[in-house]
Amino acid sequence: MFRSAIARQARLFSTSPIVRKSPVETVKDAAKAVDRTISDAAVKGIEKGGIAKGKANEVTPNSSSQAKGQAQEMMGQAKGKANELAGEAKGKAQEVKGEVKGNM
Repeated sequence: MFRSAIARQARLFSTSPIVRKSPVETVKDAAKAVDRTISDAAVKGIEKGGIAKGKANEVTPNSSSQAKGQAQEMMGQAKGKANELAGEAKGKAQEVKGEVKGNM
C-alpha cells in the first residue's frame, strides 16, 4: 500500500520547464512583431520606389541625341496627322462644292 502511494505521487512529479513567459519575454516578442511590421512596410516602399524609378527611366530619354530622335519622331507624326486632316478637309470641301453645284 505504501509503495502504490509513492508510485502515484511519482507520476505527478514533472521535470519539464515552466511554459509561461516572463514579462520581459512578452515585451521582446511584442517589439519583434512591431519591428517586423515596420520593416515589411519599409521594404514595400523601397520596392515601389524602384518600380517608379524604372518607369521614369523608360519614359525619359537617356541622352540628348535620343531626346532629339524622339522629338523628330513626334514631329513627324504630328505632320502626318495634320496632312491627313487637311486632305480630309479638302475632300469634304470638294464634296460640298459638288452638292451645291448639283442643286443649282
